Amino acid sequence: MKILAIHNFHRSGSASGDDQVFKNETAMLEKKGHEVVRFSISNDEFDQAGLWSKLMTPFKMLWSFKNYKAVQKLIEESDPDLVHVHTFFPLLSPSILYAVKRTGKKLVATLHDTRFVCPVATSLRDNELCNLCGDGKYLRMAKYGCFKGSKAQSLVVAAIFKYHRYRRTFYEQIDKYICLNDEQIGLLKGIGFDPQKIVKKYNFVADADALTSTFDRSGLPDRYVVFYGRIGEEKGIRTLMQIWDKIEDIALVVMGGGPLEEEFSAWAKKHPNVYDLGYTPHEKCLSIVKEGEFIVFPSIWYEGCSMVEIEAQSLYKPIVATDLGFSREAIKDGVNGLKVPLGDVEGFIKAIRDLWDDPERLAVMKANARAEYEKKYTPEDNYEQLMDIYKELCGGDK
Repeated sequence: MKILAIHNFHRSGSASGDDQVFKNETAMLEKKGHEVVRFSISNDEFDQAGLWSKLMTPFKMLWSFKNYKAVQKLIEESDPDLVHVHTFFPLLSPSILYAVKRTGKKLVATLHDTRFVCPVATSLRDNELCNLCGDGKYLRMAKYGCFKGSKAQSLVVAAIFKYHRYRRTFYEQIDKYICLNDEQIGLLKGIGFDPQKIVKKYNFVADADALTSTFDRSGLPDRYVVFYGRIGEEKGIRTLMQIWDKIEDIALVVMGGGPLEEEFSAWAKKHPNVYDLGYTPHEKCLSIVKEGEFIVFPSIWYEGCSMVEIEAQSLYKPIVATDLGFSREAIKDGVNGLKVPLGDVEGFIKAIRDLWDDPERLAVMKANARAEYEKKYTPEDNYEQLMDIYKELCGGDK
């Protein structure tokens, strides 16, 4: 098959799961002999733009004539069997969805977040879950400054989504939605998306246990718990800090970067049992994870299909996580990890201590975590699911 794959990358250096999924899936398709035509843009372009271009960005977010024309031209030149869109906001804009449909090509979109329910994609307001905008009354965003804490920017985003809600862009321009977990599917059905167009497919990672690299263990303890990923509000970083404010005898190794890294680093320096390694190259990061005992993952938002969680399971690591989003179905409580109610600091402390102090139980959970990876998140299994989706869209003749 020939697939046109489209994606709006985050800024350089961002550890974003959707960027990784786009790279993984397109590379896998090529490895399997399919032709992949890529069309992408990076948010770095906004940072590098001149003042006038930045002032025009809100209009481009509503409708990018440049990207609309570029996608149509690319389809005419390459004639793909179908088009697979990942992230299109903010710079590609919803205009590319129309560009695809007006050429008559089938369009599948992987929904990496809850943006069709919450325009800022996090379903968070003041660090609390919020899906009120699923009703289409987006102007409340301006009242609360939901987008980057700015009422003015929130008003712009609200207007963009109001326009596309009126045009039913996200309901009618996409032929198939790939969702990453059941909770996400429930949210979409709740605001009127066609269940017949929704399919669930998890992400995948290559077998990280095959890593042979070594790292210098000097400075790290013999036993430790790991948190790695984005150092941001939505990942439960402040919850993590509250947990280790009360744990003084269990080592925590943290790897990653993000908007809260300076605050976290300052906090970590006051805790001798917390090892803040900052941004760590991926292979070295996984080597450190591989030597840890288990993962703590106190996320406070709807994780789609967390690459951290499935990667950790490939490394035989149980996960102590918030009972929310993807974790709700990825973790079988007491089998391959432990689930804790959202924001329950004491619950996390108990779960962490229980697992840390019971090596026999931990060993069983490690084996179960690996089994879960082999059952659900391998490249081969993912490829078969993806091809089933593609063939259905193409009428089963490819």
